[in-house]
Amino acid sequence: MKIIKKIISCVFLFHFSLSVYAIDWSKAEAKQMTLFYPGQASWEWLLTKSDHGGAKNFRKGKGCRECHQGEEKEMGNLIVSGKKLESDPIAGKRGYVDVKVKTAYDDSHFYIQLAWEESGHAVSHKMAKDQSKVTILFDDGHVKGVTRAGCWAACHDDATHMRSAPHDKNISIYLSKSRSKLTRKGGGENYKSAAELDKLLAGGYFAEYWQAKLNKGQTVKTVDAYILDKRHENKSPQVTAVAELKNGLWTVELSRKLSPNIPHYKDIVAGKVYSFGIAIHDEYTPGRHHHVSFLHTFSLDQGKTDFIAVKQ
Repeated sequence: MKIIKKIISCVFLFHFSLSVYAIDWSKAEAKQMTLFYPGQASWEWLLTKSDHGGAKNFRKGKGCRECHQGEEKEMGNLIVSGKKLESDPIAGKRGYVDVKVKTAYDDSHFYIQLAWEESGHAVSHKMAKDQSKVTILFDDGHVKGVTRAGCWAACHDDATHMRSAPHDKNISIYLSKSRSKLTRKGGGENYKSAAELDKLLAGGYFAEYWQAKLNKGQTVKTVDAYILDKRHENKSPQVTAVAELKNGLWTVELSRKLSPNIPHYKDIVAGKVYSFGIAIHDEYTPGRHHHVSFLHTFSLDQGKTDFIAVKQ
């Protein structure tokens, strides 16, 4: 049994080395993103004047980042304290996380690397089974909510653990256009017909979702999905990931084929701008108890985007 475990460990380390050294990350520019604790701020909250002072500007077309870039640490510390937008604060939880992000691609795959310091906070109660998770939600221009607000396009007031969440049902993240009616409390179960949802999907109206589940000393697990009326996990994930926790620093690399030629995945091609947001769950937390980024953008080779993935 010890021999088998040693072989498995060696295979994993070899796989990790192959994945890491497929890209020379020293050639990729690193940029810092600050993720902050958002509490129960939802898409509906963004749109409501009595709740959000910037609702008027947001309704006129401005994005969150245009008004609040540089305020992430201040906002995160305020919200995590329970003084605003948080009905159940977690003692000792940090208000923000700084993440270094790099992007790259080769002939067949797109890669994104993220590095951040582990919290180090010893939790007394584990709310989730995974030590940490990192999630990327992105779109290629079809979902205007994502191009303006990133992950908030899928975060609604009636989702599980949010302010208007029903006690007897679990509602996952979803996009507003999947509902026939949307109120301050969200879209509930006012689903559009199957035919209407299929038409939206066929037209590219969905957000893509990548997630790596991280546990010290264990092989990283991945989930990928598409978001429309809910989070639909793909049965055969195309996203792969490797991760390392060293000296208190998580380094995670996620990748997938540029063009999987499979429904519900977006082709990543030159000449397009992709909008994305990042979320990190640390300290064994689920759902909304995460840190999130504002909207950022990437492209291949060139463009006026935050991250330009250079071919290797």
